[in-house]
Amino acid sequence: MDIRYSTHAADYPAYDTATLRARYLIDGVFAPGAIRMSYCHDDRMVVAGLMPVGEPLRPEGGAMFGGLGFFDRREAGIFVIAGAGRITVDGTAYDLVEADALYIGKGAKDVAFESPDPANPAKFYLVSVPAHRACPTRAIRKADARTLELGTVRDANKRQLRQYLHPDVIETCQLCMGQTDLYEGSVWNTYPCHTHERRMEAYLYFGLGEDGRVFHYMGKPDETRHLVLANEQAVISPSWSIHMGSGTRNYSFIWAMAGENQEFTDMDMVKPQDLR
Repeated sequence: MDIRYSTHAADYPAYDTATLRARYLIDGVFAPGAIRMSYCHDDRMVVAGLMPVGEPLRPEGGAMFGGLGFFDRREAGIFVIAGAGRITVDGTAYDLVEADALYIGKGAKDVAFESPDPANPAKFYLVSVPAHRACPTRAIRKADARTLELGTVRDANKRQLRQYLHPDVIETCQLCMGQTDLYEGSVWNTYPCHTHERRMEAYLYFGLGEDGRVFHYMGKPDETRHLVLANEQAVISPSWSIHMGSGTRNYSFIWAMAGENQEFTDMDMVKPQDLR
């Protein structure tokens, strides 16, 4: 378990590159036959990658979760970003392909992740947050997501945003998740940028290829910093921070957030001319 403690907005301007990466970047999200898990004290969010190649993988609870099972007081959203996989929740199997997602509600007891074809293992990206009530477990296919077309070719930010875990699609306790795909020729995401003081957010960048990179911008609007992210790396965005990126090519990212409410538009917009 990789532990990430909360940081204060007044502290990060003194961080050098190595410290910024240690605090906010999550590397090595996926490893064959393993569960890689990061516990973020911001909103108690867990970010994890699961890549089963043999025996099924099962998230475990334990001391970090108050001696409880992983889903005893948590909900989770899981996206397949590569391959095809199966998730079995208390005896019910869900077969998922790339760009499908599964929501697992509070109270699930036995959850197993498998790759039907170990030679082409599934990469499951999981985000979990505390939940105070149980909502039904449900698969969300790409076609089920609420799809928005955003941006323009002129501004190099033409993208398709799909809301999977969203009040207009399924019921969750507090977790919201979705995937954004940039069109060829576009590189900017989430621009103009924003903050949302009422919730943190995490991004997983993928589809970049071996040599692609994303410059992810963070910090207070008048005191910005950047992190250079490679393919299949994730980044933590505290509630006080902007979160936007520009890539060396088009790419995809999965966004996840939890906090006081599930209003997707509950954000504090930042004018480009106010960025420093």
